[in-house]
Amino acid sequence: MKYAMQRLMLVALVSLLPSMTWGAQTQPLIEKVKIGVAAPLTGLQAHYGHDFLNGIILATADFNASKAIINGKQIEIVLDTADDQANSHVATAVAKKLVDDDIKGVLGHFNSGTTIPASRIYAQAGIPQIAMATAAEYTQQGFRNTFRMMTSDTQQGKVAGHFVVRKLGIKRLALVDDRTIYGKGLAEQFGKAAKEAGVIIVGREFTTNKATNFTAMLIKLKRLKPDAIFYGGADAQAAPLVKQMYRLGLKAKLISGDMVKTSSFLEMAGTAAEGTVASLAGVPLNAMPQGQKFMQKYRAHFHEEAQTYAPYSYDGAMAMFAAMKKANSTDPDKYLSALTNINIAGVTTNRFAYDKYGNLKDVRITLYQVVQGKWQALSSMPNQ
Repeated sequence: MKYAMQRLMLVALVSLLPSMTWGAQTQPLIEKVKIGVAAPLTGLQAHYGHDFLNGIILATADFNASKAIINGKQIEIVLDTADDQANSHVATAVAKKLVDDDIKGVLGHFNSGTTIPASRIYAQAGIPQIAMATAAEYTQQGFRNTFRMMTSDTQQGKVAGHFVVRKLGIKRLALVDDRTIYGKGLAEQFGKAAKEAGVIIVGREFTTNKATNFTAMLIKLKRLKPDAIFYGGADAQAAPLVKQMYRLGLKAKLISGDMVKTSSFLEMAGTAAEGTVASLAGVPLNAMPQGQKFMQKYRAHFHEEAQTYAPYSYDGAMAMFAAMKKANSTDPDKYLSALTNINIAGVTTNRFAYDKYGNLKDVRITLYQVVQGKWQALSSMPNQ
């Protein structure tokens, strides 16, 4: 009797094995997909880099929570993050390391001066790259793998240049840039557009992205009596520049681009910031298609307010992940064509899509002005 019961139990156990095995096989395999991220995470531009990185972290968390199945496997995005220190030499070393790490795509770099030299390394390796860089040259190199997260200097400079002449009545303009690819490119595009709109360029000066004393240059410009000075560069230089303009009694309005439209600029420049105008891609965060939702999600995740670049890096990351899903592959060669033809509803726009060069199709520019110590939107316009 004892042995008969044991045989019955054994038969019952064996009969369960097929269903147990089948159940285990239906559980999806999880494949970790490594994506490179490169930005300045230390130094004077660290606040830009962390804002940029946070948008990508949030996009990655959202995508991983969706438990996307690609080629029969559940995909988990893993970020391989590197600090390029806003330095071109460091950036190329970072790019080589990320390629050696077998990344399947790269989100970054942040600066044009780091993105462009690094892009040659990613192009040679066949790795899709979506960068924050705004220099026109980035997507004019003939590479198939280069894409943007926001507008180019050509797009931004044209709209901003026309606006300050036609709407602010600027007639005499001086141009200053920090000699970086970003600063030089934006100043040139702004000056070209302003000149087309009828402005007279009365002065052209240069500085560096490490300078803090602009007195001699400003004394020279003061004699030329400009209505405005356009500065192509970052907030770390724009703040002491506008403070010294104020101290010297130079009545010209300071105008700049997206890297000056920050809370850091307001803190550093203090009351001298009043009246400063800056252009920025897109519309204000609270007016973006999914801006309110993004702000709430960002606060909950990071316990702070989103800054300038996070919504754009979020959309860029989501575009890459969506391309992988559309192509049903994480292989760079296979999802690249899907990325070229991507069209998704993002935080910043309802149509996040690329032209044949990797530039965004849906482009709007907003001009902001410092009023009583805060950035206030003046006007939003499509790229002309």
